[in-house]
Amino acid sequence: MVRDLTAVTAEETIENVLKIMSTQLLSGVPVVSEDMRVVGFVGEEDIVKAIVPGYFSLLESTVFLPDMNQLFRNLNLIKDKPVSQLMKSPALVVNENASITHVADLMIRSNMKVLAVVDDQNRLVGVVSRTNILMAILEGNLTK
Repeated sequence: MVRDLTAVTAEETIENVLKIMSTQLLSGVPVVSEDMRVVGFVGEEDIVKAIVPGYFSLLESTVFLPDMNQLFRNLNLIKDKPVSQLMKSPALVVNENASITHVADLMIRSNMKVLAVVDDQNRLVGVVSRTNILMAILEGNLTK
């Protein structure tokens, strides 16, 4: 787990969320309430799906190069909307005391790259990524 509390509120604009994700090199961020309780999660995939519906299914079936003008137009249509319109809610989260095995299994079954890590009051304490899981396995830290 990384004790990174980079998060956004549900009212944050999609444009600002993209800027945060880009500058912090994140593929997604937790969406939190004022008291840091996780209420959702938004990732790059959610934004891509919003601007090019069906994009991921098209990738699986054929060679698909999106029209860049369409991407630009569609992103401009949603950039000022609140992230609450795209976020997954309720967010899939793991407790800070969860085992690596449990976290890895949950990530695989849910096809998530990043999960919010919460305390017993559902307050954000960090995030865990697939890379964090792989590094823990590589370092033999399977109990953390």
